[in-house]
This record gives sequence, C-alpha cells and structure tokens, in this order.
Amino acid sequence: MPVEASAFRRALGQFATGVAVVTTRDAAGQPMGLTVNAFSAVSLEPPLVLVCIDSRSETHGGFGASGLFGVSVLSEDQEHFSRRFAQPGREKFAAKDLHLGEEGIALVPGALAHIVCRVVTATQAGDHTIYVGEVARLDVSPGRPLLFHASGYRRLAGNQA
Repeated sequence: MPVEASAFRRALGQFATGVAVVTTRDAAGQPMGLTVNAFSAVSLEPPLVLVCIDSRSETHGGFGASGLFGVSVLSEDQEHFSRRFAQPGREKFAAKDLHLGEEGIALVPGALAHIVCRVVTATQAGDHTIYVGEVARLDVSPGRPLLFHASGYRRLAGNQA
C-alpha cells in the first residue's frame, strides 16, 4: 500500500528540527540560499555534514557550481531570516545584511553557528540531492535555537541557553 504524501508530511512534521539557512554561489559567483531543516552531522572524523536540497530548487545548481556551501544555524530571534530564505528569488540578498565568510559564502550574522563546507559527495535521492560537505571552517556562539515542529516555529521553554 503506497504512502500518501500528505500523511508522510504530517508524520515527518512530528520530528522537531532546528532551522538553518544554507548558502552557496552560482557559476558567476552570485549568492544563492534557502531555508532548510534537512541538515545533519554525518561524521566527526573527518568532520562531515549533509544538507538535502530539492532538485527543483533554484539554489540546487550552486552547490555543484561552487563546490562550497555555508550553514547558518538560526537562533530563536531569527525567524525573519528563515521566512525570507524560504521564498524563491534573489531578492533575499537585497537587504545586504549578511556577511561574507573567508570563502566568499554569505552567512547570517548572529547565527548560533556558521559552518562552511566543501562538497565531497552529491547523491540523488528521490526529488532531492544529498550534499555531503567536509567542514572547512566553523564559528559557534551561545544562544537558543529556532525550532520547527508540526508546521510551525517553536522555541525552547525555560531559561536554559
């Protein structure tokens, strides 16, 4: 019996995730980016992470063109960045409020973590490509993460940081 897409989406929505903005560049060096929650650690040695990018996304081609991507793990007060990068189009870079990392990849200022990676593998899986990146550089800041659960943004309860 096949699984209905809507039921699958509802089931996956029960898994709380962090929220990140993933950025890269196109072949001409122009910034590209999108909001993801399909981000995960793969290995500690060597340090590897993965992001899953919809093959139909306008950002998809930049991963192969530049061979680099940056992950900005959003804090609970950065929902506006998540919403902005969830939209299509290059206007998301018009505000000029991002900063460039050493590798020329745009990063969200004030994010809890910045992780810049070199693409080491790309695997087609259904309607997405899984990009595995080796961590080239990272920065970490204290704070509380922005979470996503059951189709909505959430925040941690209590005072823990």
